[in-house]
Amino acid sequence: MAQIVVIGAGVIGLSTAVRLRQDGHKVAIVAKEFPSPFETVDSKASINYTSQWGGAHNRWVISANEMEQRDHAMALRTFQHMDSLVKSNPEAGITFMPGIEYLEDPPAQYQALTEETAKSLGLVDFRLLNKREFPDDKVRWGCEYKTWCVNPMIYCSFLLRKFSWSGGQVLRRELSDAREAFSMKELPNVRYVVNCSGFGFGDPNSFITRGQTCAVANFSPATVTRQNADGSWTFCVPRNFDGGTIIGGTKEPDNWDTEPSVEVREKLLKTFAATYPKILGDDGEYRVLKDVVGRRPTRKGGLRLEREEVDEKHTIIHAYGLGGRGFEMSWGVAEGVLELLGDLKITPRL
Repeated sequence: MAQIVVIGAGVIGLSTAVRLRQDGHKVAIVAKEFPSPFETVDSKASINYTSQWGGAHNRWVISANEMEQRDHAMALRTFQHMDSLVKSNPEAGITFMPGIEYLEDPPAQYQALTEETAKSLGLVDFRLLNKREFPDDKVRWGCEYKTWCVNPMIYCSFLLRKFSWSGGQVLRRELSDAREAFSMKELPNVRYVVNCSGFGFGDPNSFITRGQTCAVANFSPATVTRQNADGSWTFCVPRNFDGGTIIGGTKEPDNWDTEPSVEVREKLLKTFAATYPKILGDDGEYRVLKDVVGRRPTRKGGLRLEREEVDEKHTIIHAYGLGGRGFEMSWGVAEGVLELLGDLKITPRL
């Protein structure tokens, strides 16, 4: 049986590895970093291990072009998988809840969206908000729908454990190039490498997007996102499973600063509380747990999902560059990898 190596243990690598094992393939994950508990992880040392710092939730993006249509299909596949997984494995760290959106400057495709159209796109329990439900008069469009959030430390650890218990192999290594995986002495006969490295080993189209958020102990019954007219965002993502709530956030391309800013934190907290006062609870204040800085692996042109023939005996499947949408599209990407491994005989799913 041909050996497959998945490079990277973020949510894309873990999801892909689990999916490959479900089809009976011989799979090893090779990665520098793996999931760690929130309480002990060093945020600066693991700043490039993006999945631990993700919100992480599903926010629907209404398609305006072919690339966004592809991404929506992957997000929909992921939504369906999460819906199944939360029922079969309640310990996985997934919670379904309302998703609320407020847009100050809604694009045309949002303004044209009807509840009937939303249903045809796979959005569950979608409804348009009326103006009386807006937080202020700057908001011009709003909606609510059923969605999911995850506690990323619990969820990624669950995926790793599921992969390992199914017979998958795990190796902690730092690779400089995807082709290194073909010559690892611990893994003979590697035929396929799946590059879920995030940044793509020197891909000139890849760049980092710094994000700063704040983890608070406050409870929120919904994940709430607001897009402001200037392009900035304010949002909350409940992590549940004793993970608190993430308040965010910034998007700063090519900013390599590892230090969180107290001023930015105060602005994030104040701005979100103005949009969603419920977050402050009966005490009327936040209880801050930790400032979080992470680097989203972003790519010009979006996700790279393609097959590269290195030579007659070696193939690389590239699956990286999702920016902040790794969790949202993870199971759709995993299915896409399977399709690109089309010359492998696929056995029925276990």
